[in-house]
Amino acid sequence: MKNLKYLLFLLITAGVCASCESFLDKQPTGDLTLDDVFSNRVYAQGFLSNIYHRLPYESNVCDMWNEHRFNGNPFAAGSDEMEIAFGGSYTHFLNSGAWNSSNIYDCNIWEQSYIAIRECNLFLERLQEIPTSQVEKNSWEGEVYFLRAYFHFMLMRTHGPIVLLDHSLKTDENFTRFKRSPIQECAQFISDDCDRAINLLSGYPKRAHNDLGRITLMAPLALKSRVWLYAASPLWNGNPDYEIFLNVDDEQLVPSGSPDKLIWKKAADAALECITVAEANGHGLYYSSSNDPYDNYFNIWQEYYNKEWLFWKHEGEYRHIDQCSDPISFPSSASIYNPTQDLVDAYEMADGTTPILGYSDEDRLQPIINPASGYSEDHFVDDAERALDPSGKYYPTGIWSMYANREPRFYASINFCLQEWKESTLEFYYRGKDGRGSAGSDYCKTGYLMRKLVDESYRSAKREVFRPKIFVYFRMAEIYLNYAEALFESQGDIPLVRHYINLVRERSGLPNLPSGLTTEELREKIHHERRIELAFESHRWFDVRRWKKPEYMGKSISGMNIMDGKTKSDPKYYIRTKIEDRVFEKQHYLFPIPQNEINKNIQNLVQNPWW
Repeated sequence: MKNLKYLLFLLITAGVCASCESFLDKQPTGDLTLDDVFSNRVYAQGFLSNIYHRLPYESNVCDMWNEHRFNGNPFAAGSDEMEIAFGGSYTHFLNSGAWNSSNIYDCNIWEQSYIAIRECNLFLERLQEIPTSQVEKNSWEGEVYFLRAYFHFMLMRTHGPIVLLDHSLKTDENFTRFKRSPIQECAQFISDDCDRAINLLSGYPKRAHNDLGRITLMAPLALKSRVWLYAASPLWNGNPDYEIFLNVDDEQLVPSGSPDKLIWKKAADAALECITVAEANGHGLYYSSSNDPYDNYFNIWQEYYNKEWLFWKHEGEYRHIDQCSDPISFPSSASIYNPTQDLVDAYEMADGTTPILGYSDEDRLQPIINPASGYSEDHFVDDAERALDPSGKYYPTGIWSMYANREPRFYASINFCLQEWKESTLEFYYRGKDGRGSAGSDYCKTGYLMRKLVDESYRSAKREVFRPKIFVYFRMAEIYLNYAEALFESQGDIPLVRHYINLVRERSGLPNLPSGLTTEELREKIHHERRIELAFESHRWFDVRRWKKPEYMGKSISGMNIMDGKTKSDPKYYIRTKIEDRVFEKQHYLFPIPQNEINKNIQNLVQNPWW
């Protein structure tokens, strides 16, 4: 795209939210017409690159969307994974219950997705005009079918049943005729576009080095797996709460009867198809050269273009995630991405036992400790206890016992007080160099910072050169977990279910799932594995909703007592403390459609229930 003049579209977002002004005929000084764009291969390629550019910056979990692109991800901090220290984050609206159909425009997935969908449709309609080879046209067509599917999926996962658009809307169309399609039709539409992309990209299981980041055959296979997993889940498959969710003509938008196991079978088949093709083309779980369980997990995001990646976005010199995850004692860092105590408690012990069985109080400040786990939170670790980590890479002597002898993914994901990070000892207690007493407004509020996804080679304290950032949308571990869940829900506790869960656990040094689990216990283990393995990757928000588990949404979150603790040996810092109460009501399963979009098509565009 560099140095190209290509047409930048600020077009109507969809038939349901269109203005009357035609941008198609507009030709400001220096701009190109559509005829100019599609009669020139370089310009057309720039147009395609601009659609890629509209993919969300999901490594940014605190900022809002802006006018021209997806510039944020409210989902990690809108779930029980994280708290955002930055007061201007839209996640504070989500967590306080203050979001509504009028202020949702500040997090406008609806508009930005339909802008991208329109560009996809324009490209598909004028593809044959581009002066290039048929081979390249086929590749581009497959890429755009995937992109159209992905932007429809982004709408579906937040808003539920949506308006499906398979063509670019003309200014003389009757925009008010468009209405939402039932949820299973939405899933089928996305799946069909994925199949088109799969067929066209069959010759592109990989890309040359200079094309890395462009869609390959793996992307539509992975998306097809995810969309059917969502469609099969309790939120969309036999949800009695949505019996009232009707279109303007009383069409049922979400089935409210008995769950359909055939949809779970579709999800399982789609995941297996992805696994089969991906493994045949060299994809699989990433293992580091050291085969250390920590490295096997942490380095998934450090060793670029490894075999686990299926689709990703180049984010360029986008260092926001690193600056927001480093301690405030580092120059230009803000300590904004703060994991919760809830997530910390969820990680298993090194031997796979569960450390905390529940809580004896409503605010979850009094944990019920599993005596068989060896877990404790009442002392600082001495040299003898430190010997449980003979490699010396997981944690140092002197940490609080809460953080000792946990599973490797914990150390690869969470930074905690007195842990070592980038040649610095982290001090989150009040008078520590990274604590509240040393900060302005953007201080660590929970006593934890995110380590996973952060570039360890970028050290803001030394102002070293920053590596271009990449966010991975799809990877093999997710597909294995998709397959295990779909198989379990469609066929029960069969060996393949445990096989794929255990593959993911084994990579990170954990034992196999225990035998003798009840159906509900195994379901909880499957859900737990997704929570840990996929933390901070934009899954948790959607998983707990599609499973219909409000107990993970409407609750308080906690952390350490950051307002106390004068020295590193002061135990008062390690008292569990409530950070905030969070609100969840039944309308919060879905994002509302922005009210200004409803107003433009008030005859046919129905709002989500209870908004």
